[in-house]
Amino acid sequence: MARTICIANQKGGVGKTTTAINLAAALAVSEKRILLVDCDPQGNATTGMGLNKAEIKKTLYHGLIGDESAKGLILNSDIDSLKIIPARVELTGFEVEMMQHPQREALLKNLLHQVDQDFDYILIDCPPSLSLLTVNAMSASDSVLITLQCEFYALEGLGQLLQTIKRIKQQINPELAIAGILLTMFDKRTNLSRQVAEDAEKYFKALVFKTAIPRNVRLGEAPSFGKPILLYDASSVGAESYFALAKELLNGGAQKIAAPKKS
Repeated sequence: MARTICIANQKGGVGKTTTAINLAAALAVSEKRILLVDCDPQGNATTGMGLNKAEIKKTLYHGLIGDESAKGLILNSDIDSLKIIPARVELTGFEVEMMQHPQREALLKNLLHQVDQDFDYILIDCPPSLSLLTVNAMSASDSVLITLQCEFYALEGLGQLLQTIKRIKQQINPELAIAGILLTMFDKRTNLSRQVAEDAEKYFKALVFKTAIPRNVRLGEAPSFGKPILLYDASSVGAESYFALAKELLNGGAQKIAAPKKS
């Protein structure tokens, strides 16, 4: 059965999709069978993997509303062992259309259960909001990987996300854990990045991954070519950092996957 990890932060532009794509690719070339699920209506993980959204017939939306099976949604990528369930703008309709559904928080979990024997890891790219889609992602997951950008106000709002994780754990998914907090956009030359890293380690201790994702031009360029960084420039520091993150995750992750504390 697959280990399912959702990549979350209610803020946008903090490296969620970059991490979802490149961690999925790094795990795939480590001989793991990977399914990347694009759970964001913006569909950036879909285009970042080189898929043309205009040519896709069925997306995650069709699976969540019951029009298609999980297997019918899965598409190939340029890496044989990495598959993707795509998303497109119609996914925004899920929030309204399924709000009254009696199992609305478990629809993604039920969908992925159809294929969880076929993969070693399922990675879910969450939208930049604490919405029903994010609740579905956390309900379907074994753990949450939190991306934390090394910028001003980085820690602001993280408490809200941790409270959401705690509520999901208490009310919906008691097995939900925190895979770790990943520092992104790290620039060791700046006092700000170092200060955010120090603050994160002070408050969250072993929950912070040893690997940090640096600011890297090649890492920023790769999505426009529809490629993970390891296919765009495998020798870049961005690629090396995601290989290191994959290795750390395979070795147990931050604090061997710590569960959020109960209040």
